Amino acid sequence: MKQTVLSLLVENTSGVLSRVAGLFSRRGYNIDSLTVGVTKDPNFSRMTVAVTGDDQIIEQIKKQLEKLEDVIEISELEDGKSVCRELVLVKVQADKKEKQELIATAGVFRANIVDVAPNSLMIELTGNQNKIEAFLDLLEGFEIQQIVRTGVTGLSRGSFLKETNE
Repeated sequence: MKQTVLSLLVENTSGVLSRVAGLFSRRGYNIDSLTVGVTKDPNFSRMTVAVTGDDQIIEQIKKQLEKLEDVIEISELEDGKSVCRELVLVKVQADKKEKQELIATAGVFRANIVDVAPNSLMIELTGNQNKIEAFLDLLEGFEIQQIVRTGVTGLSRGSFLKETNE
C-alpha cells in the first residue's frame, strides 16, 4: 500500500467538505490528511487529500469522487511532477542549554523559531513529509509539549491545463 495525494478542484459551496469526507467514511476509507482553501476564484476551493491504499482502492476513490457534482477536477500529485508541502508547529520544553541545541537543529532544517518562553521554544517547519519526519525524529530526546501538523498540500509542476478557472 502506498500513500497517494489527490488534488481536487471543487465548488466553494456549503457542505462540499462534508460530502467529500462523507464519501470516504461511507466507503470505509481513511483520510491521512486533508487541507482545503479557496482559490484565486472565490467560487472554487482546492482540496488536497492524502490517502493510503493499493492501486485498486485509489482508482475506486477517484471514481467515487468523480460522481460528486461539487467535484470539478481530480488530479494525482505524483512525485517529481508536483510540489507537496506540510507545515508543523512544535512546542518543546527547553532550558537554556537545550534551547541552544534546538536552535542549532532548527537551523539545519531551515526551520523558524516563532516563540520563545522561559521554559520552551516553538518551532515552525515547512517541507515535504520526509523532511518533517526527519526533524521530528531528531526531537525525540526532548520533551514535546504540543505539536500540530497541517497535512499535505500541493500543486502540479508547470502548466496545469484545467486551472484556468482559478
